[in-house]
Amino acid sequence: QVQLVESGGGLVQPGGSLRLSCAASLKPFNTYAMAWHRQGQAPGKTRELVATITSDGSTNYADSAKGRFTISRDNAKNTVYLQMNSLKPEDTAVYYCNGKRLWYSYWGQGTQVTVSS
Repeated sequence: QVQLVESGGGLVQPGGSLRLSCAASLKPFNTYAMAWHRQGQAPGKTRELVATITSDGSTNYADSAKGRFTISRDNAKNTVYLQMNSLKPEDTAVYYCNGKRLWYSYWGQGTQVTVSS
């Protein structure tokens, strides 16, 4: 059974940092494109793409994440990370890990990030 397990969320003050991790049982992991998405709790908020990393390590970011967030992967550990710096209250959301290959797409259960003073 495929599992993606996110961790590292929590409460942080504005300007602070967090590193999210996603441990995935995808095989072979290095063939999957990985991504982080988020969904805020405000009514009408939809899930939005935050960052992606391809199987060969190319990265792409939403405008809201550029310059503050860094996505990376460790294929030996079957894990993808999201380093988040200079966090803002508007970054508050549930963050989801996604793994995609061909027509397969798998999601984790999400981890809550709350940015508040």
